[in-house]
Amino acid sequence: MLSEERRQKIHQILTQHKRIVVNELCKEFGISSVSIRNDLLVLEKRGVLTRVHGGAIINESSATDLSLTEKERIRSKEKEKIAKKAEEMVQTGDAIILDSGSTTTFIARFLKFKKGMTIITSAVNIAAELAVSENEIVLTGGILREKSFSLVGPLAEDTLRRLTADKLFLGVDGIHFDYGLTTPNHLEAKINQLMIEAAAEVILVADSSKFGKRSLNIISEISAIDKIITDKEIHPDDEKRLVDMEIEVIKC
Repeated sequence: MLSEERRQKIHQILTQHKRIVVNELCKEFGISSVSIRNDLLVLEKRGVLTRVHGGAIINESSATDLSLTEKERIRSKEKEKIAKKAEEMVQTGDAIILDSGSTTTFIARFLKFKKGMTIITSAVNIAAELAVSENEIVLTGGILREKSFSLVGPLAEDTLRRLTADKLFLGVDGIHFDYGLTTPNHLEAKINQLMIEAAAEVILVADSSKFGKRSLNIISEISAIDKIITDKEIHPDDEKRLVDMEIEVIKC
């Protein structure tokens, strides 16, 4: 097992049990306490845990890897408003990217009533939503993640390297001014990075509860985005910091 894969597994154990013990992890992975403590140090620097004597405890501000079904139930009204605003920004002839996630799924449900676009996605559920629409749908291919219905891995990455788009609508699990945009899965983070590189305009779609949270894997710095569509509950300090970074804040 690669070190990054092991850290992902440690994060999963921590998410489930809220605390982890070094000796138990040594037995679980068959490696030394020195290696485990180094993993915990890396994870602490990423903001997902706090080391304590003999182990670590989870940081409650850390975003966890929930299933898409679970995410759709959280702040669904806000997500639907954000998605509607995003749909209004899409024009006939646009080539857009929708990453996997609950908010982008809502966007897809609005977009299926429009036509004349090319829609690129790594999410099989989003492709299914759009299958009945009069648009060209490009599905990246790759390895399916059951939790998010997203496609990841080398095949998905290679596809995205060969494409360009006018707009990317990106959903994330955490927005933190020190850590940046984050997501729990390292393979998803890589896909998101390539989507950002492929798009002329990067539009973050995230409700205000995502601010101040951070997850295991960094997608990019906040400065990589051009606009954010969020709800009216965004804290004034967060909004000001975004505006100072010359990021357009669209509230709905």
